[in-house]
Amino acid sequence: MPASPAAWRPSERELARRAERRRLHVRRSGTASASTVVVFALLGLGLVLSPGWERVQETFFSWSDAKESFPLVLEAFWLNVRIFLVAEPAILVLALLVAIMRGTRSAWLAPLRIVAVGFTDVMRGIPTLLLVVLLGFGVPALELQGLTNDRLVWATVALILSYSAYVAEVFRAGIESIHPSQIASARALGLGPVRTLRHVVVPQAVRRVVPPLLNDFISLQKDTALVSLVGVYDGVFAARDYASYNFNYTSLVVVALFFIVLTVPLARFTDWLQRRVAERERAGAL
Repeated sequence: MPASPAAWRPSERELARRAERRRLHVRRSGTASASTVVVFALLGLGLVLSPGWERVQETFFSWSDAKESFPLVLEAFWLNVRIFLVAEPAILVLALLVAIMRGTRSAWLAPLRIVAVGFTDVMRGIPTLLLVVLLGFGVPALELQGLTNDRLVWATVALILSYSAYVAEVFRAGIESIHPSQIASARALGLGPVRTLRHVVVPQAVRRVVPPLLNDFISLQKDTALVSLVGVYDGVFAARDYASYNFNYTSLVVVALFFIVLTVPLARFTDWLQRRVAERERAGAL
């Protein structure tokens, strides 16, 4: 009779292979850790022993200035967080609409395709910094009736327009990656073009482009600092204001750390998600 699965035991050769793999893994980990410690120790030593280190430490890494500027920068930095939370969903909606408009094939919808192509070309062609300045200062200067003159609003609109053009291309790539057989199967089941797009194409496309979308939103979180160019009192403006009055740039390091605290966890999550998607594709799940 065949042996039961519970009675199976790896062979001596398999056990030897596993032991060898563990030994190699430990050796590689030890080598990597030692080399990392040595390299960073040498870099730190070279930095500390440099002739201008004392002045740099006093100007950029003053503990007393860090403690003094921390509450000011923290209070203002929440505006950057709020801008990000408002801009992100708006970008997702606008970018998806632009991507769908650009992917239409009907002759009657040619004007929508032209608008979508023009929008992506123009918004991607203008640097985000310049767009923030143009809208942040230009629109309020027009004094249009019925529109707000708040520079914060228009700077946020500039970020939404700029990033929507990039994210729309990500969505378009995801939509075009769906195999035509998926669409043909949906149509054979009686789904119309709109329902096919809604229930078959878009859900799969969005799932495929989540990692690059997260990368774009990491950049968006950092670019919220651009609103300081139009006089909006955000974290960067507060840090720069403190540095101007105290002739010390430690506050800029403090606000940089705030951005790092927000972006690094999202970057690690993006890496994990990319590995997960790659594993699913190799396993034939997608």
